[in-house]
Amino acid sequence: MAPPLSGLLETCLYVEDMARARRFYREVLGLDALLEEERITVFRMPDDTVLILFSRGSTLEPVQTPGGIIPPHDGSGPAHFALAIPPDSIDAWRRHLRACNVEIESEIAWPKGRGHSLYFRDPDGHAAELASRNLWVR
Repeated sequence: MAPPLSGLLETCLYVEDMARARRFYREVLGLDALLEEERITVFRMPDDTVLILFSRGSTLEPVQTPGGIIPPHDGSGPAHFALAIPPDSIDAWRRHLRACNVEIESEIAWPKGRGHSLYFRDPDGHAAELASRNLWVR
């Protein structure tokens, strides 16, 4: 039997233009960066997880840290990620995305009253989703 997990800690996206991506995540999603370097930006989420942006191709070599080596990783193509929103904020998010000139690609009202999702693209084509927190409740 596996030892227990305590949750998801970080999600990583790979971007072509870090300045453009930072601007989008700050202005459209209201995120503040914990760390900003040429190859990486780390945004703290309200639940103490982090969203990490890496410049595509900048993590293909191992990175030596004082505590050990971070193995190489990278990604290409449009990834998907979902950010949780309060159930009563869907209308406000719809208005905000439109005010930011972000096209809503799709909207779903989930069965059994599980909430709603708004789908849109970030500047790198990643499929971003804003979803009611109760979407995956049992």
